[in-house]
Amino acid sequence: MKNKLFIVYCLLFIGCLLHSSCSDDDNITPKPRAYLRLTFPEKKYVKYDSVNYPFTFEIPAYSKVGNQKDFNTETFWLNLNFPSFNGTVHLTYKAVNNNINEYLQESYMYASKHQVKSSGIEELPISKPSKKVYGLVYDIEGNAASSFQFFLTDSTKHFIRGALYFNAVPNTDSIAPVLDFVKQDIYHLIETFEWKDVPSNRLPDAVHKKQGGSK
Repeated sequence: MKNKLFIVYCLLFIGCLLHSSCSDDDNITPKPRAYLRLTFPEKKYVKYDSVNYPFTFEIPAYSKVGNQKDFNTETFWLNLNFPSFNGTVHLTYKAVNNNINEYLQESYMYASKHQVKSSGIEELPISKPSKKVYGLVYDIEGNAASSFQFFLTDSTKHFIRGALYFNAVPNTDSIAPVLDFVKQDIYHLIETFEWKDVPSNRLPDAVHKKQGGSK
């Protein structure tokens, strides 16, 4: 009888240990997701000035300028690529032909599309009268696909819009350091931006059609 009771006590003791072990496992707090430590390059800028383009500005030495390759790409549309960060600033240029309000409304529309995923949009005005450069920055907070957009214009001849995208799932926590780093470069682009006159025969085809009265 004593042997049976001893075996029962042993089994109960083992059962309590197993239950305690399982309870501890259930209460384990998962470790927070870690992100890789990024090494940023030194800030160095070079001037981008193509003879065929109606604008010039300074870009980071670690970025690359390339033509946009899309079926509806126009003449002076460019991509400012950041290979190390998997990001791109899409630059879309339009010649103004008494239609500046149309472009302003488009810029607001493109930025406001990201309000669904954003936690807010801060608008920062740009005014450089000496260079005839005016515009607006849309600093889009939260997990939006495009976290930073802007437009620049002289209000009579030129208009350009920029939009920053990263080729990754939007996540504010993970891209915040990179976003802040690239924002500095975009602000430098804006600060050094200047317009240039180009012959009318180099203007985008869409503008030629408007000037000729075609739809």
